[in-house]
Amino acid sequence: MANDPEGPQQPAKATEGNQKVTFRSLFALREFRALYASLTINWVGDYLTRAAVTVLVYQQTRSVLLSAISFAIGYLPWILFGPVLSTLGDRYPYRRVMVFCDLSRMTLTGILLIPGLPTALTLLIVLLSSLGAPPAQAARSALMPQVVGRDRLTLALAVNSTTSQAAQVAGYLIGAAVAVSLSPRVALSLDVCTFALSALLIATGTRPRPPGVAPAQRQHLLRETSEGFRLVFGHPVLRSIAIVVFTTIAFSVVPESLAASWAAEAPDGMSQGLEQGLIMAAGPFGIVVGGLLFSRLVPAERRLRLVPLLAVLTPLVLTPTLLGPPAAVVAALVALSGMAQGAGLPPLNASFALVLPASHRARAFGVMTGGIQASQFIAVLFNGLFSEKFRIPLVVGVWSLAGTVLMIAVAAFWPKPEEFSAAEQAVLPPEQARAEPAT
Repeated sequence: MANDPEGPQQPAKATEGNQKVTFRSLFALREFRALYASLTINWVGDYLTRAAVTVLVYQQTRSVLLSAISFAIGYLPWILFGPVLSTLGDRYPYRRVMVFCDLSRMTLTGILLIPGLPTALTLLIVLLSSLGAPPAQAARSALMPQVVGRDRLTLALAVNSTTSQAAQVAGYLIGAAVAVSLSPRVALSLDVCTFALSALLIATGTRPRPPGVAPAQRQHLLRETSEGFRLVFGHPVLRSIAIVVFTTIAFSVVPESLAASWAAEAPDGMSQGLEQGLIMAAGPFGIVVGGLLFSRLVPAERRLRLVPLLAVLTPLVLTPTLLGPPAAVVAALVALSGMAQGAGLPPLNASFALVLPASHRARAFGVMTGGIQASQFIAVLFNGLFSEKFRIPLVVGVWSLAGTVLMIAVAAFWPKPEEFSAAEQAVLPPEQARAEPAT
């Protein structure tokens, strides 16, 4: 990648637009295979733990509220501390950060295997374990462009995005099934193994690289964190990407979050459990399909041009929920919205990575991920409150209609392709910038 302190891993002129990029060429990279396997295992482990801990806490307390709190704790590190913790990914070598976080989370999760832990201590350990996610994910995101290069970055991010959806389904199903049929601690034992295996893959499958910020250039941690915010929201291209990502997430997460209550209100005769499952699974399914098809079928040079249209379509296709259709129709609309989201986010993520200077990648990704978690939280909270007083189809339909209007306004100010090219050129070393003239 252009910003790799150790030099680009592909020829300087190789770009996605002038050479064939395939899944085979991507998975031919040994380091990508290690990162991909580690990430997949981590995701499965995270969702497995969430499912197991909710069962464990409910079995101990018989409290639905405490069980729900144990699930929500996983979001708090990102919302409260994500940008600060992610800055650590720039201060220390990426491989070291990922391995240390995996081993720390393995140890803390292992403590949960001790019988008879008080519920308050269980929740505290879950929170402490979750603190390892922001620096590890930020370091992995910062390392990815250096591993795959500019030409394969969009496809790599699409593969990661679609895999995360499958990992979410697998982790929840395995965690819930094992926790209920056997024991929550059996599921937690599996998670301990996932962290150990992830650390081993990173330690043996990736090569050491220097940190994004050299020790002599380090400043106060909070100052470096604030630089991440200033970069993301002060740079015109990065700010545009951030706004589209945050709003897309905020207007697509609502049907999934209200699925249980929505299914209970549905007018048709389908079982409530099946209706809920259809609505919840439709979004991840659409993201998988949309991400893979868009990355494989649409030429690289056209993807960013289509992002404004995809951003508008994400909430637009959900507006017919105003009419209160059956659950199967709702699921189909959610799947279509997921396809638009899955198609639009990978090229946005790739462009975001290519515009970032190497010294700020981890902290900038921390800002983005924290913003995503916050946008989800706010969207779910507001729509949950409105759904207490109004019918869910009306709430989701009006929310989606408002999102469509907002996305049209955002699309009107979307940067031109030349602005993206100029922003990418600005962070290239001089010799590579001359070899890759802006188009």
